[in-house]
Amino acid sequence: MKTTEELIDALIDLSFAEDIGDGDHTTLSTIGPDAMGRQHLLVKEEGILAGVDIARRVFNKFDPSLKMTVFIEDGAHVKPGDIAFVVEGPVRSLLQTERLMLNIMQRMSGVATMTAKYQDRLKGLNCHVLDTRKTTPGMRILEKQAVAIGGGMNHRIGLFDMILIKDNHVDFAGGIPQAVRSAKEYCKANNKNLKIEQEVRNTDEIRQALEAGVDRIMLDNFSPERTAEAVKLIRSTNPTVEIESSGGITLDTLRAYGEAGVDYISVGALTHSVKGLDLSFKAC
Repeated sequence: MKTTEELIDALIDLSFAEDIGDGDHTTLSTIGPDAMGRQHLLVKEEGILAGVDIARRVFNKFDPSLKMTVFIEDGAHVKPGDIAFVVEGPVRSLLQTERLMLNIMQRMSGVATMTAKYQDRLKGLNCHVLDTRKTTPGMRILEKQAVAIGGGMNHRIGLFDMILIKDNHVDFAGGIPQAVRSAKEYCKANNKNLKIEQEVRNTDEIRQALEAGVDRIMLDNFSPERTAEAVKLIRSTNPTVEIESSGGITLDTLRAYGEAGVDYISVGALTHSVKGLDLSFKAC
């Protein structure tokens, strides 16, 4: 399995390949090979900055001679007019890296900004907003890094680092007891130390999940009122089981779910419905 670093490197390589192809003919035809210059990253919208470390990797991978001076780090609250960093070096390199860097930073900063808004709604509660697997293909690692930068928590990176038994698994397996039992046997046989989470749709399924001995219960598409009732049932039966709410939860309804007593709230909108933060890379 590829490491996080290898996945990021592969994404950068693919992005350069699709953007530059056999050459940036506009830059190559208008800018001399010896031209030197500097550009700065200008913030044009209020939000949370994310992707500075990835930008550094983009510049260094394309041309190690590019010199990047950072003034604002990942996770900082930024406003219009702020200068995040300056990059100096060959103009050809600056022009060929700017779009990839901006694509990544605008996307990551948008995700971090959205996440910060959601987590802020849970202020004062022992509840954390989680991301999902509803990510941009190829950019999952970066988007999940952005969620963490924005103050949220990562649910699972992919299908490999946690067992999440959802309704389709249950239906195909023949029921919750059968699915959980098979998952535990699989982990034992393959020497896997993975948490098991069970998605439930009603009170009967909650009881089945508790009896099966799962690590976390996901309350899928419960109202805040039903969530509060479910939390009481789960806590009175097994206070150590983690509880997660999921399904159509918005910024407006988030607080009510947190106040119902759940530990986590997963929100697909953190990554699938995000507007990029407005940034520009201009000569200076």
